[in-house]
Amino acid sequence: MYKLYTAILKELRIMLRDKAALAVMFLMPVLLVVVITSIQNSSLKMINNNTVPMLVCNRDGGESSLQFIEALQKIGMFDLQKIDSALIDKQLTDSMHAHDALIAVVVPQGFSSALNSKSQNITGKALTEFGMLVKTKQDTIIKEAPPVTMYYNPVLQESFRLSVNGALKSAQQFTENRAVLQALYLSMSNKKLPDSLEQQILNNKSIINQIPTAKDGSRKIPNATQHNVPAWTIFAMFFIVVSLSTNVVKEKISGSFIRLKTLPTSFILNLAAKQITYIIVTLAQVLVIFSLGIFLFPHIALPKLVLPENSGSLFLVSVVCGWCAVSYGILIGVYAKSMEQAIGFGAVSVVILAAIGGIVVPSFAMPESLHLLMKISPLHWCMEAFNTLFLENGYFKNVLFSLVPILLITAAMQFAAVAGLRKHRLV
Repeated sequence: MYKLYTAILKELRIMLRDKAALAVMFLMPVLLVVVITSIQNSSLKMINNNTVPMLVCNRDGGESSLQFIEALQKIGMFDLQKIDSALIDKQLTDSMHAHDALIAVVVPQGFSSALNSKSQNITGKALTEFGMLVKTKQDTIIKEAPPVTMYYNPVLQESFRLSVNGALKSAQQFTENRAVLQALYLSMSNKKLPDSLEQQILNNKSIINQIPTAKDGSRKIPNATQHNVPAWTIFAMFFIVVSLSTNVVKEKISGSFIRLKTLPTSFILNLAAKQITYIIVTLAQVLVIFSLGIFLFPHIALPKLVLPENSGSLFLVSVVCGWCAVSYGILIGVYAKSMEQAIGFGAVSVVILAAIGGIVVPSFAMPESLHLLMKISPLHWCMEAFNTLFLENGYFKNVLFSLVPILLITAAMQFAAVAGLRKHRLV
């Protein structure tokens, strides 16, 4: 036990001398977590608070166009700003940039008259079917209202643009239904449909049941902090490959592995000491970044990190993920022939594994062609384990499904590292 303690102490002293590596292991993840969480939290606020600015250019001015704008306002997604209806397309684009608006909607001239004509035609056909009107020999062709035009900033994501398009269609459909209802009631009773009755008919009172899907049955909605802090903690864990792999390469080049064989101790003990040391480092990363989310984030207008209730599972997941990251660093160090190779390949490979593993882009948004590669990435399974705890409030049995692949990948990397050391006759 004393030999193991001495070996761990030696590894700690070597690591503490490398200030640049310590900055990469602790300072870089802290900056990543703060910056990316801030950006994503701002994006979520913009969407959830329904404050997307929209310019409205009403070139029609009729009653139906005003009802369309009213229906658009009631949807609650947009902050409508009316602009001069005489603006041409180029002036409209300039106005969008001047008002810092992502979207502009143009209601074309003739919108109200065409919509009223359409509602009259539909009413006539309906009354004819009811036997209340005599059917004419020639059917009247229903003329569609001229399309509403939406201008949007190219930076607007396609998914959100489709949501805006759906909102516009919903508002237009509501306006058309309202016009048809008014025309039908007027034809049957020779008087205008009362506002109270119109509201009762058109207002949607349907209730949609919401069933919780979290493992513990709760309805807590995860915030940007719950998503980003665990994700970039995993990234930080695996980025110790830069420090650990260069440490192994140094020992190979300096002949430390050969000298260790002459000492009255086992090489496995020294390898275990190196792994224990860096697992402690990964746990320190977890502690630092999680503490940042708990204590600092509320003071910089970011949501506070809420730790899972199952602290035992959280510690186990952190240890297993840290061991996997350490195994990857040793593997790169064993097969790298120089420090430059270890730093270059190690850093780039971690970024690639993070990208295909769901750290940078959510796994459900990954293309089908990358799903197999995603399953191979150890960061994917680490992300799944943390998500089960932080986003789904899962228990140990839920996390176990993700821990088994991590342990299998770790075992494979350990075996490959030992095989590489034996191939070079270092053990």
